[in-house]
Amino acid sequence: MITNISLVTVYCLDQDETRDFYVDVLGFLPNTDVTMGEGFRWVTVSHPSQPEMQVTLMTPGPPLSEEAAAFYRRQLEAGEMGGLGLKVDDCRKTYEDLVAKGVTFLQEPADRPYGVEAVMRDNTGNWLVLVEPKEFSPADFA
Repeated sequence: MITNISLVTVYCLDQDETRDFYVDVLGFLPNTDVTMGEGFRWVTVSHPSQPEMQVTLMTPGPPLSEEAAAFYRRQLEAGEMGGLGLKVDDCRKTYEDLVAKGVTFLQEPADRPYGVEAVMRDNTGNWLVLVEPKEFSPADFA
């Protein structure tokens, strides 16, 4: 029986820089950092309030084919990769705090039927969505 989601992957170009961004800027905790066969490095971070959910920071490479890895690298370099949705308690305040730390936002906080949302980029160009959720129904989208 599946009990939960415990691991998600975010692709990056430099594992050290991306780990530092998630830890120093976003407040995640460093978790795993081990090198396994053939130079494969497994780096994970997790949020303090959700330690069972690890985010793998992976550079495009094996087990991907070289063609697939090259595609991911191009998407990252163009800033066209999705990343994570991050729940926040105050989107506007979090936005201000992260702007002060030099984070690039693609969309300032805006009211949506499901809450307040802002869209930012991590240091590699992945899109991260900040959401301050609120109760909604399908009728709110009409």
